[in-house]
Amino acid sequence: MASNEHKSVCEAGLPEEEVKKNVPFLYTENLFFSFRGKEPAFVLRDVSFGVEKGQIAAIIGESGSGKSTLLKLIYGLLEPTKGEARYAGARVPGPGERLIPGHPAMRLVSQNFDELNTYAKAWDNVASRLSNVDVEAKVQKTQEMLDALRISHRAQHRVFDLSGGEKQRVAIARALVDGTALLLLDEPFNQVDASFREQLQQDIRRIVDSTGLTVVMVSHDPDEVMAMADQLLVLQEGKLVANGAPADLYNRPPNAYTARLLARSNIISAAEAHALGLAAARSLAIHPEWIVLSDDSGLPAEVESVLFRGFYEEVIVLVKGVRLKAASLEPGRYHKGQRVGAAFTHIHPVS
Repeated sequence: MASNEHKSVCEAGLPEEEVKKNVPFLYTENLFFSFRGKEPAFVLRDVSFGVEKGQIAAIIGESGSGKSTLLKLIYGLLEPTKGEARYAGARVPGPGERLIPGHPAMRLVSQNFDELNTYAKAWDNVASRLSNVDVEAKVQKTQEMLDALRISHRAQHRVFDLSGGEKQRVAIARALVDGTALLLLDEPFNQVDASFREQLQQDIRRIVDSTGLTVVMVSHDPDEVMAMADQLLVLQEGKLVANGAPADLYNRPPNAYTARLLARSNIISAAEAHALGLAAARSLAIHPEWIVLSDDSGLPAEVESVLFRGFYEEVIVLVKGVRLKAASLEPGRYHKGQRVGAAFTHIHPVS
């Protein structure tokens, strides 16, 4: 174990013999969480996964699926009902085991930037994480982190006067300035304008690649994280229903929930598949871009509606009684009531 990881284990108050070897950098095993009451209301059930060092993992799912709760369990702000989370092999202590809850080697940046002093300058918010023992080093590290997050031009402004996206950059700079090894982000792009979101994503990716930082983030919108994440963790009603690389889960979703979440996929039953001439023993996922429309080939279909989606149009077609969404990159080509042909380039069975 590296020295800083060993130090964090000691700071957590755990004996070294409890450190597990040969497990991922961040690891959860059979994690359950429920709210106490006459009948326990489970928010998370049997969640097990691992994240390797230097990777970005994104926890995604619909509202209420348990994403933020899982993040708090990883950080040690909540006590698991059952199971455990481990950092560098050592169990993450719960809130009842530390005077100040939260793992010392991790930083959590919340949606509401609770850790920021809104009436202090951006510079002071970041610098306050560092000791005054070496003032020159403190100034240098603060400047470097503000530069890395592209927020140094706002260093002397109060956080109160910054935009949501600028506050997010200050909060991340503050979380990273003292060399944290694991960054936890709760909906990091919620208050970032669309025009600046991609730049912030690229900056986080660059910091991860250059420093070996590990990031676990929560997002309700897969489009925000698919391009930057190494690993997606899909939660549905508190259960981990998919875990893997974004491209793998997108192209080969294991279940209907994941297919809909990542690709707004068409999910058809085995009976509907047979009506379309497709062999299927169970439900199929057909992404909109896997359906090719044309004027003179394919299964006969009728256009029910056309929806503008920016760079493409979503064409709703009725094919042998089955309603499907298709993607068209030719704006204006299709219109309501038009007779077209539909063909499938790919299908994928799902549970």
